[in-house]
Amino acid sequence: MQETASCLKLGRPVPDFELAVYEPLKQDFGTFRLWEQINQNRWTILFFYPADFTFVCATEFAALAEQHDAFQELGCDIVTVSTDTQFSHLAWQRAEGELAGVKYAMAADPTHKVSRLFGVYDDDSGLALRGTFIISPAGVLVNSEVNFYNLGRNIDELMRKLKANLYLSKNTAEVCPAKWRKAGDRTLTPSAKLVGRVHQAAQGA
Repeated sequence: MQETASCLKLGRPVPDFELAVYEPLKQDFGTFRLWEQINQNRWTILFFYPADFTFVCATEFAALAEQHDAFQELGCDIVTVSTDTQFSHLAWQRAEGELAGVKYAMAADPTHKVSRLFGVYDDDSGLALRGTFIISPAGVLVNSEVNFYNLGRNIDELMRKLKANLYLSKNTAEVCPAKWRKAGDRTLTPSAKLVGRVHQAAQGA
């Protein structure tokens, strides 16, 4: 499976896959399919996490839920993924107060196939690391981040990355500097004239 995982590269298409999910809004089970996201021209954030009924994970889920509507308005669907079953997802979402506001699909990967595909499966623990992946409506992997078990992710930064990718998908000649936060902030346009003069360009000179 290591060879399969190594095929996933930034800027390249992601192979089609599907996952069983628990859908809190419907209070029912369903299926997530990447090709459906592409057909519907939707962005996708895959949010891998170690396990249901754990601690940092619950805080991440609450933070995601707080901004879920904003992600949706930008044309992006969030799908959380762990190696638990969809039945465990249902039980956790119903039991844990931090997950009370969760509306996004909770995907099950008990066979580890998708976790391995994205290179986040940890053979030593049998769990997925905290991997976050942004996939464009064309099915292209445009962003990846992997944290170890003990560090929760910043959802504000995830939102910034999504907004940047949305902007760059429409303004392909530009690049977003480190402090870019939203459309309207200063960008850079690489060229021979910019070489050695990034400071001046960043200051608007």
